[in-house]
Amino acid sequence: MGAFKTNGIIILESNMGDYDKMLTMLTPGFGKISCAAKGARRAKSALLAGSQFLCFGEYMLYQGASTYHINSCETIEMFYPLRTDLDKLKYASHISKIIYDVTNENENSYKMLQLYLNTLYTLSETDKNMDFVITIFKIRLMCILGFSPHVSSCKECRSKRGFIIL
Repeated sequence: MGAFKTNGIIILESNMGDYDKMLTMLTPGFGKISCAAKGARRAKSALLAGSQFLCFGEYMLYQGASTYHINSCETIEMFYPLRTDLDKLKYASHISKIIYDVTNENENSYKMLQLYLNTLYTLSETDKNMDFVITIFKIRLMCILGFSPHVSSCKECRSKRGFIIL
């Protein structure tokens, strides 16, 4: 496979060597992939901004022997308000860990990426109750994964008494 372009968000980063980074990126078509960003920790690197945690961008990748490598990137959203508020960053890290745990490599994850980005945007740009936002994220993620809650009637007796049906 040659070079290709895809959108993605960095959900995990770790240092590798003196100037390189190993990134885990969530993409819509390939799911969770590992990428090497050579020289991304250098001060004048073109990959410096695009290889940070929670950076959503358009990446030019090519596949190496065991991992993908980033050629270039264009940032779309950095979620800067999350980086300046420690509480919001804590919640963003929490949902990133959840996304990391439930996604697989080479699996279409468009709906999960969409939910993840919408949740990060809500945390970043609004002052809604963060616990409520995270709870909604978890319920919607469970539905995407196939674990929809049964909320239209009592699970035991099938009675609809006391349930609000929309």
